Amino acid sequence: MKLYRFLSEEDTSAFCHKVTDALNKGWELYGTPTQTWDHAAGVMRCGQAVVKDADGTYHPDIKLGAQ
Repeated sequence: MKLYRFLSEEDTSAFCHKVTDALNKGWELYGTPTQTWDHAAGVMRCGQAVVKDADGTYHPDIKLGAQ
């Protein structure tokens, strides 16, 4: 099955660590990263889609971060 996640975080090193952790768990970058200004919080936010091929059959109860 093909899995998809969208990772997001404030524009700090925490975002880079989140993406790095996913890459080291076998996820691959999908598309280009994005940034946007969060007016409510007053911070810049980053996002990156990642995908991964995994064994099994997809069901909505799958914990994507645990794959």
